[in-house]
Amino acid sequence: MGNTESKGWDWDLVTSGSEAEKKTWLEPSEESYYYAEKWRKAGCRSVLDLGCGLGRHSILFAKYGFKVTATDISPVGLDYLRAWRKEAGLNESILCKEADMKKLPFADNAFDSLFAYHSISHCDTQGMNQIMGEIKRVLKPDGRIFCTLCSKETWAFTEADFPRIDENSLIKSEGPEKDLPHFFVNLDDIRRIFSDFGFEQLRIRHIDECFYDGCVHNHKHYYIEAVLRKAPARLDYSAVLGNLVKGHIDRPLGSCHPRYPDLYCPINYGFVDGVFAGDGAEQDIYLLDCDTPQKTFSGKVIAVYHRFNDVEDKWIVVPEASQYANNPSALSDKEILDAISFQEKYFDGELYR
Repeated sequence: MGNTESKGWDWDLVTSGSEAEKKTWLEPSEESYYYAEKWRKAGCRSVLDLGCGLGRHSILFAKYGFKVTATDISPVGLDYLRAWRKEAGLNESILCKEADMKKLPFADNAFDSLFAYHSISHCDTQGMNQIMGEIKRVLKPDGRIFCTLCSKETWAFTEADFPRIDENSLIKSEGPEKDLPHFFVNLDDIRRIFSDFGFEQLRIRHIDECFYDGCVHNHKHYYIEAVLRKAPARLDYSAVLGNLVKGHIDRPLGSCHPRYPDLYCPINYGFVDGVFAGDGAEQDIYLLDCDTPQKTFSGKVIAVYHRFNDVEDKWIVVPEASQYANNPSALSDKEILDAISFQEKYFDGELYR
């Protein structure tokens, strides 16, 4: 079944090429316009651009008003997107995360929609099962997906002499995809895979890009639209809310983020001693109702901000002497969200009380 190591595109090779070559990877695909409009009308507000490359689709979805999370295994591609989003004034709309598609650094039920254009095919059979499992995990119930998969009728699978990994997969040996695994399917494969992972298939097209760049080609892909059918779930923070916690403040009120000097902290931000979060570090907290810089804190957890496009939550704490310690409802959701927006505006999440 294969167990091929994940590997990214050689984006250095692409970006160092001619402007015409680079243009191909900077212009959004035709399908992205269609799904940006369709998903927006359907009420979707968040999208995961899975295998974003240089970020052409992330930029497009952000311009359509989506909260975009862009992920790729290539740091070169993500660096290009970070510069592009800044130039486009979209820093708050696009979160960039370096990640392997087989193990995504996001919460369960995180995204309304997922766009994967010529990306999830970069695996073998075992990898495809892992990727589909992760897609199912991070999509919300009734989440939408559009993706492409390589066709078993295309030249690379039927005629080229690329090394085979398993009955569905091979390794390419040239160009920016050199040494990248590729997974190929037919219609029966698609129906089985998507059904096995709980997806209702809405539309499957088989497209042959038979002529481009002045030449005839045999370059076939499947274009797949589906919706995930799984039971809804709501997190339960009853074991956390109301707890008294103690810890340290590592970014006091008035300080700046050590790696992002433009990120100013208007409140105290720290961590609970001895309690560890999903990222393996000690649990982060926002300390509210405290208007002076602190070094340590002792207080009560009155809310939790659950980040969808991350692996850690943020606890909202007030000092034990605060008026809100015994009456947390006196502090509104809006007041909490406004207080933590200096950092959380870059993420997507939900407040739990």
